[in-house]
Amino acid sequence: MDVFWTLPPVTRTITALALAVSALGYSGMINMYNYIFISRAILTTKMMPQLWRLFTAFLITKPKFAILLDPYFLYQYGSGLEAESSRFSQPGDFFIYTAFVAAVIVLVAGFLLKSAIFLQALSLAFAYTYAQDNPTRQVSFFIITFDAKYLPLSMLFLTFIIDGPDAAITQATGLLAAHLYDFLTRIWPTFGGGRNYIFTPAIVKQWFGGRPGSVQQRSYGTAIQGRGREGDRSSGRSTGFSGGPGWGERGPGRRLGD
Repeated sequence: MDVFWTLPPVTRTITALALAVSALGYSGMINMYNYIFISRAILTTKMMPQLWRLFTAFLITKPKFAILLDPYFLYQYGSGLEAESSRFSQPGDFFIYTAFVAAVIVLVAGFLLKSAIFLQALSLAFAYTYAQDNPTRQVSFFIITFDAKYLPLSMLFLTFIIDGPDAAITQATGLLAAHLYDFLTRIWPTFGGGRNYIFTPAIVKQWFGGRPGSVQQRSYGTAIQGRGREGDRSSGRSTGFSGGPGWGERGPGRRLGD
């Protein structure tokens, strides 16, 4: 258990719940029909909307060997992003990323394509973003080793061969969601001159330990959460020279010779 709590929090939680729900479901201890995505059970006024299906649909794997394989892919690339990616440097950033891609997957795969489970789509979203961050890193996919930039297409191809085109189309919504996140947070602000509207609220940063002055140890360095000033939405600084008392403060101002 001590090792478990040291793992990246968002990825470890989703992976552990996926293993638990899928194992209980395929063993017959719970009825997984109550956990898959069904739009009419969510958008209804005849009974209380079953909103939990928006989340539990991400916790169901394919049967048999996939009950181990799907969570493995999810954790492998999700934890790599959560622990190492520079684009998720602030506490809670990866949580907001996961919530965004999950929402897009629900809208496209759930409401448009009428799919029932989304774990493979979420895994592909993680793999796509991981490949963007590490395009030339060598990854092992079963017995084959290649550059990470080919990973998303390899996962899609495997799903197409094993589960058919419908499953591959559902999984591809994860790629669409991850690319949309990249477009809105990096491509459009950097190259299009637009504004990035996807940010991590202060309350989410606090959920993940991002309090003023807290130190976040990451693989690429150390970040200290700034204390902020009135009117600022959030602030932060990296370790380095900060000057002495009064550094950066403005005095009343005097003319030369006064």
